[in-house]
Amino acid sequence: MKRFIGILAVTVFLSSGAMAGAADPPKLWSLYASVLKNCTYVDLTHAFNPTIAVWPGFGHAAFKPAQAGADIPDYVQRGQEYTYAKHGFIATAYELPTDQYGTQLDPPAHWDEYGATISDLPATFAVRPLVVIDTHAQVVQDPGYHCTVADIKAWEKKHGRIPAGAVVMIRSDWHKKWADAARFNQKPFPGIKLDALKFLHLERRILFHGHEPLDTDTTPTLEGEAWLMHNHFCQAEGVANLDQVPEAGALITIGFAKPEGGTGGYARYIAICPPGWKYGRTVAQAPGAPLPKQPFPLRRDANGVLRPAKP
Repeated sequence: MKRFIGILAVTVFLSSGAMAGAADPPKLWSLYASVLKNCTYVDLTHAFNPTIAVWPGFGHAAFKPAQAGADIPDYVQRGQEYTYAKHGFIATAYELPTDQYGTQLDPPAHWDEYGATISDLPATFAVRPLVVIDTHAQVVQDPGYHCTVADIKAWEKKHGRIPAGAVVMIRSDWHKKWADAARFNQKPFPGIKLDALKFLHLERRILFHGHEPLDTDTTPTLEGEAWLMHNHFCQAEGVANLDQVPEAGALITIGFAKPEGGTGGYARYIAICPPGWKYGRTVAQAPGAPLPKQPFPLRRDANGVLRPAKP
């Protein structure tokens, strides 16, 4: 693990002149070829659909076939559904009752009228050190367990000081209840205490923290989320698969939809783990182009979600 971080740090240092001229970018390509290409990648994101857990005040999404919005002579009529057979393509219409849906990234504007919106977040969010604070054993004993400053300091005693600008994820293994939407969203569920959030942000200067449930804590006023948003910090919610990444030494990539003025982001988090890590896949194992062919034709299920369907 330390060797992985050392290689990455040295390569980034050698690449630090990348903005100097046209000859420098290959140094960043060498970082990809020598390190990142050999890493293993773990998806920390739930796929969302119309049946997932959501705060009842928002309601569920609806998926359905996209329809033509205007007549195109000799091609399609207004209101007609696009099909593979007739038009050569299809598209999906998503009715999303909220941007607080699925795995997400909350910007301060979610709670603060002076807060940054999702479209205000800088591109520097893209890649950060990943820290995983493991509380899953405590959650087994107490489903309502909230991460404490003591848990964070125990991590630091084992791994060293949390890097400034890191993303700190709280592992509770609550993501394993995702398929049980009713239980996933019910109290008690795990969270993080307010003093722990203050310690991470004010003492360790992290970028943001993330958790597996859809709320930061179970206090009546959601005191942790209120403090974060009103102090202009972000947070990740509904994160998955933290049991498949190392507690220290990995990176995280942060992607999110960018609706202008958005108060939430449908997010995609990917952990970049050291070469040889036991979970995830390498670029060689999943090159991404071309993508695998579906085993059966895609058909919409009862909820409008496209899935391979055996004829």
